[in-house]
Amino acid sequence: MPLDYTYRIQIPHRAGQLATVAGTIAEGGGLIGDVTTINVGRESSMREITLEIEDRDQAERIIGMLNELDGVRVVWARDRALLKHEGGKLVIESAHPVRTVQDMRDVYTPGVARACQAIVENPSLASELTMIGRSVAICTNGTRVLGLGDIGPVASMPVMEGKAVFYHQLAGVSAMPILVDTKDVDEFVETVVRIAPPFGGIHLEDISAPARRVLASDPNPLSHERARAKGIEITDMQTVMDEADVVVATTGVPGLIEPEMVREGQVILAITNPYPEIEPEDALAAGAAFAADGKSVNNVLGYPGIFRGALLCGAKQINPEMKIAAAEILASLTTGDELVPDALDPNVHLQVAGAVREAAIASGAARLDRAPTGL
Repeated sequence: MPLDYTYRIQIPHRAGQLATVAGTIAEGGGLIGDVTTINVGRESSMREITLEIEDRDQAERIIGMLNELDGVRVVWARDRALLKHEGGKLVIESAHPVRTVQDMRDVYTPGVARACQAIVENPSLASELTMIGRSVAICTNGTRVLGLGDIGPVASMPVMEGKAVFYHQLAGVSAMPILVDTKDVDEFVETVVRIAPPFGGIHLEDISAPARRVLASDPNPLSHERARAKGIEITDMQTVMDEADVVVATTGVPGLIEPEMVREGQVILAITNPYPEIEPEDALAAGAAFAADGKSVNNVLGYPGIFRGALLCGAKQINPEMKIAAAEILASLTTGDELVPDALDPNVHLQVAGAVREAAIASGAARLDRAPTGL
């Protein structure tokens, strides 16, 4: 799997030196991305250069090649993804900073008692007077993390943090990862039910739980018994391609699906990143009705706006009408020959939220007396 590495490099401050560094990187097979100037001095400059490379061995080779250049020194080189994860990606902050004694009296004792009593007298005020109406719990046991499989709850935390980041950035919703260390269905459900009161919504994520007839092909025989226990039919890849109407591939094997394996009218979601099992254009050319890869299909398009819409109307569940409304508004926001709208456009998520809220009200799923203020 390709890696993004950031190199901090000291370079002589002379004409042509940056070009020499770039040429050396190219000789080492690195693909240059971002280039950031940290500082410029009389004798040397310091720049951070991000490269796409194949593996850590290549990263080390490029370091050696750069250090051999006259006056050039690699200060450090780090996996960029790990840099972005250091210290985690989430913090809990106060919505109202406490700067004075009066602030303290308002948000804590004695003022907090009045808020508590108000909720005792009218429980629906919890959505207005606390964060409950604007918060989501992202619950997982890490048994089916996309592209990684059963890695357990703790190893799945970076994924859950990432989802929480998008909740906040795209929909203004506070989300908290909840890691549940059990594979027992009853234990998991009981745990989620018990921790539910502080949250306005529960988002179940990356949990191994298929619904209707599912065909699966997996070269790892250790997974077969677990799959069969869940009602999944284990077969070979050719049978999957011959019989499945919708094929979802997360194998990690680029090019696994040959064009001749695609049936007319089939839906192909080859979502192994960064190189899919089959390129979407190849699948479409072979007769697929729809094809996409992991670069264009991402659930971040849906869940922030869907949960915001549900929270806005105090919905107790996300029903099919709400999901259909989200899908239809997303389709309507697509322009030109785009497959999906821009997942990082906040307006997209606000429109999804509005459509979901209206669908919840129309279908009777809303409880407007429990809708939060200020969301």
